[in-house]
Parts: sequence; structure tokens; C-alpha cells
Amino acid sequence: MPIGYVLINCELGSEEDVIEKIKKMDETKDVFETIGTTDIIAIVESDNLEKLRELISWNIQKIEKIRNTVTLIKK
Repeated sequence: MPIGYVLINCELGSEEDVIEKIKKMDETKDVFETIGTTDIIAIVESDNLEKLRELISWNIQKIEKIRNTVTLIKK
């Protein structure tokens, strides 16, 4: 199963709200706030690479107040 490490930048002060929305997704294994150039790291897992890409593109990146993401994928 592929795992995605999603590095998220969001609007100032919206971190807790974004974290709560990501926690509600079934594919989320862990999510936590960071300090530095990345605001949040989410660890997500899916059955295959295509589903993982769809999850990130159509679910995570569409969350209100997320500015951008970078994803590291472990196959």
C-alpha cells in the first residue's frame, strides 16, 4: 500500500481546523502541526497509487484555507 507524507501550508490561524478535517478522512494514519516552513504533516495511506493521488488532489488540496501541498510518496 502506498503511503503519502503530505506537507501542508495553510492560512495563519487555520491549522487546528485543517487538522480536524484531515483527521476525519478514513485514509489518514496520522496528522500533526509543525513549526517552520511547513504548517502540517499528514500521513495518508491508500490501496493503490492512483487512489492516493485522487485523495490528495480531490480531498486534501480542496480543504478551505490550504494554500499548497507537497507530497512525498512511499510505494
